[in-house]
Amino acid sequence: MKIKSIDHIVLTVKDIKKSLCFYVNGLNMQKEIFETDNRKRYALKFGNMKINLHEINNEFNPKADLPTPGSEDLCLISETPIKKVIQELNDKKIKIIEGPENKHGAMGSITSIYLRDPDKNLVEISNYNDRFIR
Repeated sequence: MKIKSIDHIVLTVKDIKKSLCFYVNGLNMQKEIFETDNRKRYALKFGNMKINLHEINNEFNPKADLPTPGSEDLCLISETPIKKVIQELNDKKIKIIEGPENKHGAMGSITSIYLRDPDKNLVEISNYNDRFIR
């Protein structure tokens, strides 16, 4: 077996509307609405990936053993230069809690900033420092 990539992850959240607002308006992701078993579902699309949202105590099966809002730590790679990302977040009054600082990503050196979503998940936004890496 050879795993190629991540298709989607699931965030368990307290309030779908607040999470959609943060990720759509704050981080410029696209909202997706779809149905499973006659239940409306929400996701956040970006690039060729997505984040499905599950509201706590109203999750879809199968699910994590202990779905918990605020337990996620994710890193998002931005095509926008990190200095411009910082300016956009400042303009939107989204607090950066740390960074920029150099870290090591899956494919090389990255420059990262950190913020929290409405559930206090840690969201890292990064640029690869090696221009040839995509």
